[in-house]
Amino acid sequence: MSTFDHAGLMKDINANLAPLRKSQPEAMGGFAKLAQASMAEGVISAKHKELIALAIGISQHCSGCIGFHVKALIKLGCSRAELEEMLTVCVYMGGGPSLMYASEALAAWDKLQQA
Repeated sequence: MSTFDHAGLMKDINANLAPLRKSQPEAMGGFAKLAQASMAEGVISAKHKELIALAIGISQHCSGCIGFHVKALIKLGCSRAELEEMLTVCVYMGGGPSLMYASEALAAWDKLQQA
């Protein structure tokens, strides 16, 4: 069982970035607009875009990305079966390291599902 605290990590990331958002509003606002535009419903659904983003977060070994994108997937009504199927693609493409982060994503799913 994972003891990783994704909810706490996301809270810390947001708190740590608050001064940067304040001192660099144009750059950080630009990033926020890019994220919002990229993840909006389009030809590819928002849920599928979040699955892609989570897959990239796993492949890049980004725990913060895992937390934020799992949380978004839960809000978008993603099923655990959809998550698990996407994780098998991550493992296929990324091997053992992706398997370790797939485990982390499953733990985040379980914990954030309860939040």
